Amino acid sequence: MDKKLEELKREYKNTPIPKDLNKVVQKAIKQKEKKPLRPNSKWIIGLAAAVVIFMVSINTSPAFAKSLSKIPVVGSFIEVLTVLEIHVNENNYDADIKIPQVNNFENKEFENSLNQKYLDENQKLYESFTKEIEEMKKDGDGHLRIDTNYEVMTNDDLIFSIKRTVVETQASAYTTNKFDTIDKQKQIMLTLPILFKSDQYIETISEIIKKQMREQMENNPGNVYWVSDAGIEKLPEDDFFDQIDADQNFYINENHKLVIAFNEYEVAPGYMGAVEFVIPTKKIENILVGNKYIH
Repeated sequence: MDKKLEELKREYKNTPIPKDLNKVVQKAIKQKEKKPLRPNSKWIIGLAAAVVIFMVSINTSPAFAKSLSKIPVVGSFIEVLTVLEIHVNENNYDADIKIPQVNNFENKEFENSLNQKYLDENQKLYESFTKEIEEMKKDGDGHLRIDTNYEVMTNDDLIFSIKRTVVETQASAYTTNKFDTIDKQKQIMLTLPILFKSDQYIETISEIIKKQMREQMENNPGNVYWVSDAGIEKLPEDDFFDQIDADQNFYINENHKLVIAFNEYEVAPGYMGAVEFVIPTKKIENILVGNKYIH
C-alpha cells in the first residue's frame, strides 16, 4: 500500500499543471449547450478526472468525485452545481477552489455569460495564486492559502441571488464577497441604479447604514465600525465610512429586503469580518422604482 502511494505521489509531482483552465472547462460548457447537465453525466466525470490528475492532492478520495454531482437549490427552476474543483496542496501553499455553474435559465445566452464570468473569476484567481507562489518560492519562504465557495442567498419565483466568497490567508485571513441578483422572469441582472428612481439612494442608504453602525456600537461594545460621531479616536477623517458606491455590493434576501454588503476591512476592523446591513423598506420605498423586488 505504501509503495503504491509513493508511486502515485511521484506521478502527481511529475505531471505539469495546465496553464489555461479556460480551455479545460470550455469544452464542458460547449457540451452543456447541446445537452443539459445531469448528475451522472460522463463528461463531468471525465472533466473531473482530467483536472484531478493535474491539480488535486494525492490523498483525494472518491468523495471528491461525488462532490461534483448536482447540488440542489431550493427554488422552482434555477439549479447550481460545482462544475469544477481545484485542489492544490504543496507544502505551505494550498488552494480549494470551487467553480459554480447555473442551469435552467430560459435565456441560454444570459446563462452562458454568467457561467463564463464565474469561470473567468476563478481562472484569474488561480493564475494570481500561482504567481504569488512563484514569488514566495524565490524568497525561500511564505505561506498562502486560497479558499473559494458560493452560496445561493435567494431562489424563489422571482429572484435568484448567488454569493461567491474568496478567503485568502497569509499572516491573517481576508474575505471578499461578490453577489449577483437576477430577475428570473425577465432574466436580467439587477443593479442598484435599476432599482431606484435616481442616485439619491446613495445618500439615503448611506445615512441608514451609519445610523445602524452607531446603534450597534452603542448596544454592543464589541462591535466597531469606522463611522464618525461614534467615539472612535485616532482615526484619520478620510478613513471614516462616508457613503456607499453607486455599484455597491448588495443582494435581495428571501424576505425581499435589500441587503448592503461590505467586504472585510472596508468599513470595520478585520475581526468584524464581511458585514451586511438590512435596509428597512419603509425608509427607501419613496425612492424605489417600484415594489416588485423589494417590499
